[in-house]
Amino acid sequence: MCRRLDSHQHFWRYDPRHFGWVTAEMAAIRRDFLPGDLRPLLDAAGVDATVAVQARQSLEETRWLLDLAREHAWIEGVVGWVDLRSPGLPAQLEEFAREAKFVGGRHVVHDEPDDTFMLRPDFMRGIAALAEYGLAYDLLLFPRHLSVAARLVDAFPEQVFVLDHLAKPRIATGELESWARDLRELARRPRVSCKLSGMVTEANWSGWRAEDFVPYLDVALEAFGAERVMIGSDWPVCTVAGTYGEVTAIVTDYLARLSADEQEAVCGGNCARIYGLPFV
Repeated sequence: MCRRLDSHQHFWRYDPRHFGWVTAEMAAIRRDFLPGDLRPLLDAAGVDATVAVQARQSLEETRWLLDLAREHAWIEGVVGWVDLRSPGLPAQLEEFAREAKFVGGRHVVHDEPDDTFMLRPDFMRGIAALAEYGLAYDLLLFPRHLSVAARLVDAFPEQVFVLDHLAKPRIATGELESWARDLRELARRPRVSCKLSGMVTEANWSGWRAEDFVPYLDVALEAFGAERVMIGSDWPVCTVAGTYGEVTAIVTDYLARLSADEQEAVCGGNCARIYGLPFV
């Protein structure tokens, strides 16, 4: 049996100066979230290990996440932030690449005012540098960025890309067609994978039903195949709309229609392979 891995969760020490995106309606997550808070939830859900993903765009946070990963063996990977546009990027990558658990980088692209931010020459130079260290790049996007992401991926055919949260489709309003078209187009690039994560926060927080997500999961599975999708909780952000168990059950219940081998791949094997984590 393959281990179960959560491909996408966060830790933070809450400081309102650094978490402006945590709005008043998200007051429940205006506090610290640390490994001791998550471990019991993993145990209850039968999850063996996780990938911790940046929540702040700071080198300080990346170092802190790596410290947590050294302290807790079950945090098997860190997708941190590095300044992809900085002349100092080579030194940053040299520092973090010494850490076996540093598996990739991410930038909060969907908050950039320029929708073509990913195609800026300095940003693309940073993406090119990731490949030298065998690091993945997580794409944090809105649906309108998917066509831009396809252009970025085309420029780096050997780079590993991971799409976070299905690019945040507007599940609450049932918007599907244009998102599905652009997701399928991005999925034609074989080095791109997709996290089945972050869906409840794009739905009606207090009134979602499991069936609300089926059309979106159908598109993602059809586009990427069971070999290029992975389950992720987006904890603790997800808790504004559901518990850890409720959120992960959306995907695990849906996967019951797949073969045992496909379920193992989506629930752990793909994450391990794509991020270079242990399989046993």
